[in-house]
Amino acid sequence: MQHFPAVRFLDRSTPPHVLTLIVIAGVSALSMNIFLPSLPGMAEHFGTEYRLMQLSVPVYLWVNAGLQIVVGPVSDRFGRRPVVLTGLFVFLLATLGCLLAPTVEIFLAFRMAQAVVVVGMVLSRAIVRDMVPADQAASMISYVTMGMVVVPMIGPAIGGLLDEAFGWQANFWILALFGLLAFWLCWSDLGETATARSSSFREQFRQYPELLLARRFWGYCLAATFGAGSFFAFLGGAPFVGSEVYGLEPAWLGLYFATPSVGYFLGNFLSGRYSVRHGINRMILIGAAIVVAGVAALMATLLAGLGSAEVFFGFMSLVGLGNGLVMPNATAGMLSVRPHLAGSASGLGGAMMIGGGAGLAALSGALLTPESGAMPLVVIQICTAALSLLAILYVIQRDRRLAMTAGRF
Repeated sequence: MQHFPAVRFLDRSTPPHVLTLIVIAGVSALSMNIFLPSLPGMAEHFGTEYRLMQLSVPVYLWVNAGLQIVVGPVSDRFGRRPVVLTGLFVFLLATLGCLLAPTVEIFLAFRMAQAVVVVGMVLSRAIVRDMVPADQAASMISYVTMGMVVVPMIGPAIGGLLDEAFGWQANFWILALFGLLAFWLCWSDLGETATARSSSFREQFRQYPELLLARRFWGYCLAATFGAGSFFAFLGGAPFVGSEVYGLEPAWLGLYFATPSVGYFLGNFLSGRYSVRHGINRMILIGAAIVVAGVAALMATLLAGLGSAEVFFGFMSLVGLGNGLVMPNATAGMLSVRPHLAGSASGLGGAMMIGGGAGLAALSGALLTPESGAMPLVVIQICTAALSLLAILYVIQRDRRLAMTAGRF
């Protein structure tokens, strides 16, 4: 960690204000799914099948995951500021391309190009870790990841209202507006934080085994990946559950989608308040346990024949609460194992989360039928939550062994 001058808002000679990091992470997350309620209208506009139009979600996520592997190392080599600004500029061009696309194939091409906005998601976390130590990073990252997880939950609610009022194109105009705001904020406020850089990619790649062979890094990555998996499964399956199983209209479905954000806000608040005091491992453990308990309670309720839209989405607030504890702390953990490779660690960890999330979103969507109800989605969620819990238990056990070994010398 380097020593930086005090943060001054809109002064790019100092590190960025946390508001700037929240905005760039939020724009990156908002582009995932704000247009979900518009998919039927978009399919009609382009004269194509709904299934082809729906590819704009998993294809975007897979491209997003691939880019995360590249973005981290590039920012470690050339700095955070130029990579963020370049990514946001390309995102703006791609968003305009989506609006002007004459065919669904061209739309999907520009949609894939939009994925470059992942720079905001990856590097906002790396920038925090550049600035502050691990426990303090967990507190600060909790506010940044709020944008990364809460925004996709409320995005469909915004998108549904915009679609009803102005049509599907309004969602992409909003993305362009927020992208422009993020670009201006970064240009004015984002001072460089990656001051210790490798002289070449070859030198940087020589250091990768140090990161990839670190068991604690993989433990934190898996805790975050499986923790986020419950959300991405929700993202892929909840639209079907809400509309086909419980008969919600698009506007109501968008509003119900926001229920996990209530829990996530609370989880982020608790992370910001208690991570420094109690440590990141304990916070992750508590969060993963809450997700397991919440999904298990939902499963029991459904098996008892008491399922409803209110019950299903209400229990998702517990998933949000647990993830609000898991995500910022697990992210801080993975970035702190090898701080000099924070950008690479953020990119690799993010790629695992998004890539795995895309697979889980596709899986949950494929398994759900009107006859199955919400149960396949709930089974996926409880499995991923349990794996997240096992991952952090491994990290805790590993830390204890390392502490005992150090105590002998």
